[in-house]
Amino acid sequence: MTSKLETVLLNIHNAAEAAGRAAKDITLVAVSKTKSSDAITSILNQGQRVFGENKVQEAAEKWPALRKKHDDIELHLIGPLQSNKTRQAIQLFDVIETVDRTKLARAIARISAEENKSVQCYIQINVGRENQKAGIAPEEADDFITLCRDELKLSVAGLMCIPPAGEDPKPYFILLKQIAARNGLGKLSMGMSGDYQAAIACGATSVRVGTAIFGSRPPAKE
Repeated sequence: MTSKLETVLLNIHNAAEAAGRAAKDITLVAVSKTKSSDAITSILNQGQRVFGENKVQEAAEKWPALRKKHDDIELHLIGPLQSNKTRQAIQLFDVIETVDRTKLARAIARISAEENKSVQCYIQINVGRENQKAGIAPEEADDFITLCRDELKLSVAGLMCIPPAGEDPKPYFILLKQIAARNGLGKLSMGMSGDYQAAIACGATSVRVGTAIFGSRPPAKE
């Protein structure tokens, strides 16, 4: 019986092939937010090593013990980061995908130096210009990327986005790719369980997939 993880990996392979790309050039970030250590261990045992978490505190409760058993894990922060959690995030994560404001970028630069640890950063772009979502506005992206990369010397690997729900995501994925291209950035974190194949067709180098791997999340507590 094919596991959910195997199905997602096959879909990534097929989407890459259809786009004339190599599947090995696309990283699957298994989104393990709200999932127990046992559920994560099941996915680890199938060979998956790159995971994404939304909250620093939740990650702190699960991942140190899991890392002791698997020293080749790569952990991505894919949720919003409060400035007062920056030090803990740098200690826990290998990649921060949600750099979205100057105050946070400066805190990452300062604390990374203090901790003597370089974390890969992605700039989050608010491609839909939605008031309720974090991210730099597309028209402000170039200046912010320059600040992060040139002045603050952050290790900026690429860009990340979350398109508006209920809309065709492709124009937003294409917009992200255009911003990355003109700034010489090669990595694009875009696409989730419902649209990761479309994201691959538009150039995603990593996709953030949770529900399609782990199943539906439990209902929110009252």
